[in-house]
This record gives sequence, structure tokens and C-alpha cells, in this order.
Amino acid sequence: MGGMASYVAPAGEFTRDTEYITTRITADGRDGYPVQPGRYRLIVARACPWANRAIIVRRLLGLEDAVSIGFCGPTHDERSWTFDLDPGGVDPVLGIPRLQDAYFKRFPDYPKGITVPALVDVTTGAVVTNDFAQMTLDFSTEWSAYHREGAPELYPERSRAEIDEVNGRVYTEINNGVYRCGFAGSQKAYEAAYDRLFAALDWVSERLSGQRYLVGESITEADVRLFTTLARFDPVYHGHFKCNRSKLSELPVLWAYARDLFQTPGFGDTVDFVQIKQHYYMVHADINPTRIVPKGPDLTNWLSAHGREALGGRPFGDGTPPGPPRESERVARGHGA
Repeated sequence: MGGMASYVAPAGEFTRDTEYITTRITADGRDGYPVQPGRYRLIVARACPWANRAIIVRRLLGLEDAVSIGFCGPTHDERSWTFDLDPGGVDPVLGIPRLQDAYFKRFPDYPKGITVPALVDVTTGAVVTNDFAQMTLDFSTEWSAYHREGAPELYPERSRAEIDEVNGRVYTEINNGVYRCGFAGSQKAYEAAYDRLFAALDWVSERLSGQRYLVGESITEADVRLFTTLARFDPVYHGHFKCNRSKLSELPVLWAYARDLFQTPGFGDTVDFVQIKQHYYMVHADINPTRIVPKGPDLTNWLSAHGREALGGRPFGDGTPPGPPRESERVARGHGA
């Protein structure tokens, strides 16, 4: 591993750079990249919550045959995610050792962070997009011709305005809110971030106290986006990012909701707790200089009864659950709950 980046915001408040590569892969190919099965490879890291969303959505929609997947290891150096899980440390399809190679193929002077998830054009080896928020919406809408039979509607037209509204608040206050706590460079910035985060968790908890899912009666994109943060809360955010008013397991509604999703095919079977802990505690060396990875917490209780069925709802709407994950895409034994 090369040099480690600095993550703490020197000015106090952490502000995420939200300028991504906004090229889209669409059914009509208007950006020059038409939807085409086998042409694109989704590059992810199981550790990353933004990438975890893409893994879940691809699996729920049954896009495994249409979009191949490549897994980076849980740690990276200052510049790039690497394929250290693959034989020889090289992605078997793209033939590259570092994700930055695909970015530089399209943008030789790419100045920003090399992020996952990223979609890469296999025919040229060049990155197409790393716009994680748009990417999963496009999987739902632009790739519909290649969805599996029984694929759920994760972004139904009738609910899009409400999903977008919920996603907006979940993103700023929760998905990014934990990072605002963890990367704060001053006591004042940290305390303000902490208050915002837990106010939002209280809001979402209240919303979920009488309904099984965030929007409507079935799982949508909104649930996917909240879930990946909740899955990392006790193993990482509570301690490492000092989000410690309470553990997820001490928030009855959210804890039951998170377990309900975890036990739903396509969610828990994508979560690798070992890689999640390795990533945060080893990569953020300015927060955890020893890079010691904590042994706990005990995560077997993710499989305990949650009781959320009593609220009704149909997880997949008129659709069906996805089948088991492919052998080559399974979380390593002992790495999940």
C-alpha cells in the first residue's frame, strides 16, 4: 500500500466533493454509451456504502448477465482502489491492477478522487461514469429491457417525487452525515454534525414506526440508500466516526427495519463486515493511526427476528425475490453476519 490520504477536514466542517463523471449509459445512447449487455463492467468495493448500493440494485434487478462485476480490495492508497483480491492483483476482464488506469484511459489528467462504484466500457477500458446516485436509478429505468423476470420496481414513476425527496434528506443528513461527524476537524463542527445526524435518524425512525418501508408498501431505491449506512453503523460509524449517542442496536425501530432488509435476499448477502471494518480502520489512518481493526461488535444478532412483517407491505411488490448470489459473487464465509 502506498501513502495514505488525509481525511480530516482542516477547516473544521467536512464538505464532500459532489462533482462526478456525469456521463450516462442510456437506452437511446444519447451520451455515446448505449445500454448493451456485456459491454460494461461495474467496479465496486464491498467496503464502500455507495458501491454497496450498486451491488444490491444490480442483484435485485437481475442484471448479472448484462453487467459484469469486479471487486476491489477493502483498502486503497492515496490515489486508487486496487484489484488485490484477484490473481496477480489484476482485474480479469479489464486487465488492470488499479482502477485509476480506467479513469486515466478516458481522462489522462483526471484530477479528482478515483471512486467506486464506477462503470467501465470493456471495449475501450475507459471509465464511463462514477455518478453513484444516477447509476442505480439508471439500472432501474434505462436497463429495464434486461431486468430479470419478477424484478421489483425500485423507482416506480408514481412515487419518484417522494423517493427523491426522502433520498435528498437521507443523503445529506445520514449517508453523508456520518462522514461529516467522522471527518470533522474541530469540536464545534463535530458537535453540529452529530446533532444533525441524530435529528435525521430520529426523523426516519418516526417515519418507519408505522410503515415497513420508506416510501409506499414495497422496497424502493430509498430503502437501498438508507440500508448501506445502517449496516455500517455499529461496526464503524458508532466508534470510528464518533456517532455514539446510541448504537443502531439501541434504536428499536431502525434496528428492526435494518434487520428486516438484511434478511431480505439481495441485501444482507451483499454485506461483508470484515472488509467494511478493514477499510475504515486501515484507510483513515489520520483518524486511527495504529490502523488496528476492532474485533467486535458481535454481529450475529443481524439474523434475529425483527417482527416488521406485522406492518404489512410486500417487499418486492408484484415481483419476486432474486435467487441466491452467484458462487463467484458470494461474500466470503464468515464475513457476513
